[in-house]
Amino acid sequence: MRLKINILSSKKIDVCKKLPAEKFDWIFNAASLASPRHYYAYPIETLLVGSQGLLNCLEKAVRDNSRVLYFSTSEVYGDPEVHPQVETYWGNVNPIGPRSCYDESKRYGEALCKAFEKTKGVDVRIARIFNTYGPRMATNDGRLIPELTLQSLKGNDLLIFGDGSQTRSFCYVDDLVAGLYSLMETPGLNGEVVNLGNPNEFTVMQFAELLLKLTNSKSEIKFKPAMQDDPRRRCPDTKKAEKLLKWRATTPLKQGLQKTIDYFETII
Repeated sequence: MRLKINILSSKKIDVCKKLPAEKFDWIFNAASLASPRHYYAYPIETLLVGSQGLLNCLEKAVRDNSRVLYFSTSEVYGDPEVHPQVETYWGNVNPIGPRSCYDESKRYGEALCKAFEKTKGVDVRIARIFNTYGPRMATNDGRLIPELTLQSLKGNDLLIFGDGSQTRSFCYVDDLVAGLYSLMETPGLNGEVVNLGNPNEFTVMQFAELLLKLTNSKSEIKFKPAMQDDPRRRCPDTKKAEKLLKWRATTPLKQGLQKTIDYFETII
């Protein structure tokens, strides 16, 4: 499939305000702060971009007859009581906790998407994205992979929140992009909610040890108190993506992490 893609790369647009007049066939809504460090600092803005900003995009989709892909998150599952997390699980989220501005903005966003699909006929698909990593991650992101990778390369202590037994499932960015494109391109998926992530689960301690090995670092692992409402386990059930999209993550953590390390070595 060959597409003419019109990307407003030269413009900065606030989706909470007036959107551009250009007509779009596809709208990828990825507008949100995703790092706890950032949404802790801007909780109101995070809530508004997930509500008013998404509303504006969905209303434009009605006008333009656009297909929409909404970038949701595994955080809608909260600190899950079901493992691995399947799309039918409703989650275990603290609605007034320190992470709630992000978690609840995405949960509301999913509900808003479904409302537009049901009442306005918008062709909208929802991707629940699990931990993604790769080159070009921001150095001030504050999330696990860029933070520990930079600490390791600089010879600083690796600071782990909690005891390191909490798990994450790391999806390399190339795999995620392929999954997102397939979810948007595949016909007949109106209203579908699909997990996109790598189902291979690692403890944070296992990740830190692999990182030290790949960087040949002498850094030491130190522990800090766990963050409130930080999920103890995180792993996607990807059977739905495999069935509907013929997609699965294929990049091993060691391979993807080495590419990420190589990138960070060029910028420190």
